[in-house]
Amino acid sequence: MVKSPRYTVNSPQSIVHCLLLFIRNCLWSVVCGLWSILFILLLSCNSPYTPKPTGYFRIDLPEKKYQQFDQPGYPYTFEYPTYAHVIKDSTFFGDETENPWWLNIEFPQFSSRIYLSYKIIGRYKLDSLLNDAFNLTNKHSIKASYIDDSVMNVSSHVHGEFFKVEGDVATANQFFLTDSTRNFLRGALYFDATPNEDSLKPVNDFLVTDMKHLINTLRWK
Repeated sequence: MVKSPRYTVNSPQSIVHCLLLFIRNCLWSVVCGLWSILFILLLSCNSPYTPKPTGYFRIDLPEKKYQQFDQPGYPYTFEYPTYAHVIKDSTFFGDETENPWWLNIEFPQFSSRIYLSYKIIGRYKLDSLLNDAFNLTNKHSIKASYIDDSVMNVSSHVHGEFFKVEGDVATANQFFLTDSTRNFLRGALYFDATPNEDSLKPVNDFLVTDMKHLINTLRWK
């Protein structure tokens, strides 16, 4: 009867045998890990990708309240928000304004303003003033994705057009008002920021409401 050889723990045979078992277990672990990674990748490729929307800082918007602008000597009156300041505009691109009735409606909490420029029909032809208003809006057509203009008939003596310019432009909302005989007023909303339609949209929409309230309450004197 032949007996199987017996190995002690310290024998060379037992050491080789242990090494072979260790290597086999390591290889098996590596293979299982690779299969797991491959399985996860296959699942992720077949899953629909949902991009996260771009986030912006939350902006607290004040309550809508209005007050009257009716200063002596000015040829017009209108209502503007209580969270805005009316400042006389004395310069236009470094030059003096042609008359003392140009205004800026400042919104310091939004770093924005509405520029109001007034011209007297008679010193200028109405056709020339209308062409200037359209040309100033069309200057943004290079960056604009769309320009929409809508006719406004506030009263029998106040009418004009409102321009909404979509895209990353310097001023996305502009208007002009006139009585076609003596008064012509142009307004434009500007921000002290790099134009970005998406990030400015909440404040832009908020201030457009104020612009339209100004338009609907404007009267000539």
